[in-house]
Amino acid sequence: MHNTPSGARYDQDQGAQSGCSPDDTSWHGRDDRGVAHLYLLHHRHEARECPVVFAAWKGFASPLRHRPAVASCASGGHTIWWKVEAETGAKALEQLPRYVAERTTATEVSEVEIP
Repeated sequence: MHNTPSGARYDQDQGAQSGCSPDDTSWHGRDDRGVAHLYLLHHRHEARECPVVFAAWKGFASPLRHRPAVASCASGGHTIWWKVEAETGAKALEQLPRYVAERTTATEVSEVEIP
């Protein structure tokens, strides 16, 4: 067993497909050189909170402003998702206004090719 820079353990001999997505996560993780991790932000609110959620962005400086997000508000789901890069989940949530961040989870993800 070996350790990655993040402390994760792995077997050196992982088979013929080793090094292929999703085995090779080095392309998406923030390492010692400052490359960002990828997070999926999952926000949920009640229908009555919709106006407050969108108003919370006014005057809030964020790289997410004026960029598309995937949302289900129009179909009654009242969920919004963003894909963001950040050093940590906490830093990913800092890209959201406080009201929105308090109702959001950050999950580290990676893109994989589906065979």
